[in-house]
Amino acid sequence: MLPAKPKIKRTKTAKQALESLMRLCARAERSSGDALRLMNGWEVPVAERKEVLQRLIRERYIDDERYAEAFVREKTNLSAWGEYKIRTSLRRKGIADEIINRALAQLSPEQNRERLTQRLQRKAKSIKYDTTYQLKTKLIRYGASLGFAMEEVIESTNEVIRTLNQNIEECEEEFYF
Repeated sequence: MLPAKPKIKRTKTAKQALESLMRLCARAERSSGDALRLMNGWEVPVAERKEVLQRLIRERYIDDERYAEAFVREKTNLSAWGEYKIRTSLRRKGIADEIINRALAQLSPEQNRERLTQRLQRKAKSIKYDTTYQLKTKLIRYGASLGFAMEEVIESTNEVIRTLNQNIEECEEEFYF
């Protein structure tokens, strides 16, 4: 096995950091926290980081509100994350709570519940279990790991198990009659 290459830290001036961040932000949404982390890694002086960030915000390369809305849409539609997981991720990216609340307000509780139920149904097909209790426990743990509220997870899990039990009973009736 080859030895790992040492990670070379690249330092940048404020101007270089601004140009790099403009290119990055033009390709994909970035939060102000992402920009600050990148500048920290590039060892841009602290006083100059704020100036660079203010310019990016002023020229609308970075907009935390726009970023949060896009993040919420992506994580609910593509990853089927729940509110808690999305909120935690956005906080880690340095997004203010007011912005997070406005972005999460666009979520429909009915669609979230439906999305959770679909994910649990899909997961139930791949879980190995001996008893209904084991299945329910594994589904609840999975639903909670997606970031949904425990009440929603338990209700959706019960619905999935009811559906599975009905399907099993229907199959047994068809088999015997």
